[in-house]
Amino acid sequence: MSNLVNLAVIYYSATGTGTAIANEIAGAAESAGAAVRVRKAAELAPQAAIDSNPHWAAHHAATADVPTPSPEDLTWADAVVFGSPTRFGNIAAQLKQFFDTLSPLFQAGALADKVYSGFTSTGTRHGGHESTLLAMYNSIHHFGGIIVPPGYTDPVKWVDGNPYGTSHHAVLGPDLGSIDEDTRNAARHQAERVVRIARALKQGSPA
Repeated sequence: MSNLVNLAVIYYSATGTGTAIANEIAGAAESAGAAVRVRKAAELAPQAAIDSNPHWAAHHAATADVPTPSPEDLTWADAVVFGSPTRFGNIAAQLKQFFDTLSPLFQAGALADKVYSGFTSTGTRHGGHESTLLAMYNSIHHFGGIIVPPGYTDPVKWVDGNPYGTSHHAVLGPDLGSIDEDTRNAARHQAERVVRIARALKQGSPA
C-alpha cells in the first residue's frame, strides 16, 4: 500500500488570516510527503458587505482563483484539515454551508474513518478560539471521523496554548491577514502530526 497521504485543506477566510494558516499547513504537509489540495469555501456574503471592508474586498479579489471545495475532495482525501474564523463562537456560515452539502457522502459512510483536524482565528484573544474548534468537531463526530488535535505534543503548543487546533489572534491593522511565527510553528506541527497519523492508519502500522 502506498504511503502517500492525500490531505485536503478546506477553509473559509474573509480577510486572509485563515488563508495564511491554510497555506502554512499545506506547505508543511507537502514537506511531510502528502499530496495536498487547498480549497476555499465559496463566499456567501453580498458584494456590498464585502466592499464595505477594504481588507475583505482585497482578500476576496486576491483569492478569486482558489478552487472551492467539492464532495469529491473529501472522497479523495485520507485526511482533512478544516479552517474557519470565529463567528460568535461558532464556524462561519460559508464553511457550514459546505458541510451541509455532504449529506450524500455521510449517508454512504464515505466520511467515516478519515483523519480530521481544524484551525481558526478571531479578532480577540479569548473570543471563541476553542469553542469554534469544538463546534467544528461536532460535525466530525457525526461523520465517524478520527479527530487528531495537536494537543500538547510538542513544545510549540505550550507557546500557542491551544490543544484543540491552531488558532491565531488576528489584530485589526495593517498586518491583518498575516500570522506570526508562533502560529506558523503551531500550524506546521499540526500538519506534520495529521500526516503522520493518517499515514499510519492507511498503512495499518503504529503511529
